[in-house]
Amino acid sequence: MWVVEPLASRDDIDTILAIEEASFTSPWTKEMYLSELENTDVSFFYLAKSASSRAIVGFCSFWRVLDELHINNLAVAPEHRRAKAGTALLTRVLEDGARLGAVRATLEVRHSNQPAQRLYERFGFTVAGVRRGYYSNPVEDALVLWKERLP
Repeated sequence: MWVVEPLASRDDIDTILAIEEASFTSPWTKEMYLSELENTDVSFFYLAKSASSRAIVGFCSFWRVLDELHINNLAVAPEHRRAKAGTALLTRVLEDGARLGAVRATLEVRHSNQPAQRLYERFGFTVAGVRRGYYSNPVEDALVLWKERLP
């Protein structure tokens, strides 16, 4: 149903931005994403695409820092949520992160974002701490999640 592959073209940034704006209250800007793309040793982007139409339905950006994977953003277009695109993205990101030398992964998630928390829990992420007031629009705490022993 979903094909997950690395970002191959800067032309896809506008689609990523549309999904980002539909998913987050403080979305990253185009300039932020373009800047990330310049840091090819650390910054990585994966796209989830429909297997039939090849339309982009979600994305995940992450950093590999030494032996850790830092997931920055994972989002799926609202009309494709709960259809396993997020699962496909996270599976591929964790597998490729391990191939890049990461042995554990971390991320922050809004305290109120129960669907995302359930996804991460299915992958073995556990709460390691809380960042008070981490998010804005509205101000909200972030749960800091970690997963040890990547696949």
